[in-house]
Amino acid sequence: MLAAEWTKRTSVRSALWLPLGTVVAALTLAYALGLFVRAGDARSGASVVVAGHVLAQLGVLVLGVLVGTEEHTTGTATTTFAAVPRRLPVLGAQVLVTGSVALVTAVLALAGSALVTHGQRAATGLTLDLADGGTARVLAGYVVVLTGVALLGLGLGSLLRRSAAALVSGLLLLVVADQMLLANPGRVTDTLRALLPGAGSRVLLDDAGVAALDAASHGPHLGPWGGGLVLAAWAVALLAAAAYRLRRHDVT
Repeated sequence: MLAAEWTKRTSVRSALWLPLGTVVAALTLAYALGLFVRAGDARSGASVVVAGHVLAQLGVLVLGVLVGTEEHTTGTATTTFAAVPRRLPVLGAQVLVTGSVALVTAVLALAGSALVTHGQRAATGLTLDLADGGTARVLAGYVVVLTGVALLGLGLGSLLRRSAAALVSGLLLLVVADQMLLANPGRVTDTLRALLPGAGSRVLLDDAGVAALDAASHGPHLGPWGGGLVLAAWAVALLAAAAYRLRRHDVT
């Protein structure tokens, strides 16, 4: 099953262009936002590098959704699950392959963003000290969050089985609901916002950014990695729901 899933990812041209487009979009946005950085800004060099995550997460979300829905939208689900009657190994292989592709995509996007923003960071004195715990956490969090978003998309796609429905649901959870709650601060809305998968972006904030966010929030203070755990919980829950539907219901 791993070989079959890997063949699907490498033999279809669109499956190769999507990760590449994600990398290009991420480093382009990081460079564009880096143009507005000035010396004395209360920012770290790591925050400049990961600034392109907004577009990068959309790319890996689409990747996960397409992997989760392709068997059902192309009509090959019946053939696939006739060949693998236990069904769950198919989902397991999709998780491993999607996670691997997303991880490699995230690493390439991170390296490219660090490269294109090097001059901007040097001109403003924003260093990238990998020995610093906060810097290492932000850079590692970039890879972790993008991989988590890809698996979230896979869970939605496998559960809903329709690309449009899964993609819209993913955007609502990650972006729209988060911004709507942000525009209406309060104890209830801030608590709800902290429990949405968009909370994973907390990992990408430097220490000053996390402190400022917690100071302005009336909800729970999750800490730097708390948002990452929320995103992971969403991905696991959706994949578990997809596994249950796959195991107990029709595959069409």
